[in-house]
This record gives sequence, structure tokens and C-alpha cells, in this order.
Amino acid sequence: MATKPSNEIVITRTARHFRPTHFLLKIQSYSLLCETGVEKYESGVFEAGGHKWRLSLYPKGNKKMNGTDHISLYLSIVDTEKYSLGWEVYATFKLFVFDQIRDKFLTIQDAEGTIRRFHDIKMEWGFDKFFPLDSFNVLPNGYLVNDCCVFGAEVFVHERSAKRDNLSMIKEPSNRIMTWKIENFSTQQDKVPIYSRIYVVGDLKWKLLVYPKGIHEGANKAISVFLYSVDCVTPDLKIFAEFKLRIKDQVNNKHAEEKTTGVFRNFCFEKILKMYPRGLLLKIP
Repeated sequence: MATKPSNEIVITRTARHFRPTHFLLKIQSYSLLCETGVEKYESGVFEAGGHKWRLSLYPKGNKKMNGTDHISLYLSIVDTEKYSLGWEVYATFKLFVFDQIRDKFLTIQDAEGTIRRFHDIKMEWGFDKFFPLDSFNVLPNGYLVNDCCVFGAEVFVHERSAKRDNLSMIKEPSNRIMTWKIENFSTQQDKVPIYSRIYVVGDLKWKLLVYPKGIHEGANKAISVFLYSVDCVTPDLKIFAEFKLRIKDQVNNKHAEEKTTGVFRNFCFEKILKMYPRGLLLKIP
């Protein structure tokens, strides 16, 4: 049977014989709990799906959520202090109340098994109008017998397997010009490669790499120059960059340069390679 409370959340109510898989809450002397004036009772903690949970019971209804004249019952995720920033847990759940006369559990759940998202702002889901008090308190209905009642819960966590990608764009970042003057270049011909210092451009760290005698297709034919991303240290991080590599002609100002684009990943220095003819080295007497 499906019903629609005032908050428009559609719920279903069905009966079954087998008990809840994850948690049972038995309350004895239920009338005394109500007489204390306690607005909310929190159960002990139980584990399901690799997370810890508890039930929050409002014996006279959660009046702030229009639960007057009903029992309100909620599922809360707990012990999340060590979860990473931005954590989310997706779960479907069923809440129960036991009919002690017919030996059946009345099952209340979101219609069509709606998946709920628990996170640091919304840590509780449930039903403001879980069960009408005027029906709960009637002995022949079987839910409150000898001042004792039993509630339950089942929680099924849905692991997220979808991969996420985040694109952040920076147009013409400040300090975008990296100038590297290599002193005593002729004495470093056998170094493979020569590394520049780290430059910070667009909040990212970069280096220039030079192979004086070339590498790959440019071996022994050209100077090979790389742009190297220091930040590409995880497999899922990719940086798309448009850049220009230049070797300055210190005599005639006829610089060798080329503009290109590239995707940097996994330490990234294998993709972006530009080769320049020799002859741009200024020999200082």
C-alpha cells in the first residue's frame, strides 16, 4: 500500500514475517518513555554497509516537521568525523514496527526504493508520519503489547563506481612567462636532461627540460625542449595547456619558437617535445 504524507514523499507499507536484517530496537515500559516528556530517543549504534547508523524515535511525533499525532522515526548516519571532506553515502533503507499478535513486521519505506544521499549537511532521513498514534496505542493492532514495542531497520548502501571529472579553466594566468638562462651551456652537453628551477604559473608548478644533443627524433640533430608539469603526480589529474616554447636568438632576435597545446598527465613529460635546429647558441669569448 502506498501513501502520500503531507510533505509529498510517497511511502509504501507492507507486512512480512522475517525480521529486519540489521537492527532491532525493543522498548519496554513505552508509556514511561512518553511520560518523561523526552522529545527524541536515540538508539544504540549499529553497522550496515560499512557505515555506522542509529535510529531516532519521536514517541509523540516530530512537531517541527508536522509529525503531530504520529510516531516519527528516522535513520541517522553517525561517527563520520574521520570521513574525507565532501563525503557522501548513498543508501536505500526500510524501517519497521513489529505486530506482536500476528508475528509480522510492518515495513515502511520510500516508494520505488528511492536512494537517499547522506552527507555532512543532511545526515538523517526517515518518516515524519511513520505511524499514527491512535492506531499504535490500540492493543488489538498488536504494535504495543504489555507496554512493549519493537522497531527495526535495514540499510543497503549503494557504492558509487562512476568516475568524476572536474574541469577548471584559467585564461592567461599571471606570471605566465618563464625565462630560463642556461649558463655555461657548452660544458653541459652531456647532461641528460638539464632541468630548470620550478616556475609557478596559474597556481601550478612547471619546469623546463633541455636535451642539448636532442632525444628521440631529434637525437644528434636538434636541441630538444620539454615543458614539464610538476603537479601531475596522480593518475586522475590531467592538465590541458596551451603554451609557446622559444629559444631566443641573442644576436639577430630571430627567435625559434612554436605554439602548441598538450594534455599533461602521469608526470607528463613524454608528450610535449619540440626540436630546434642548432645555431642559436651564442658563443661568448
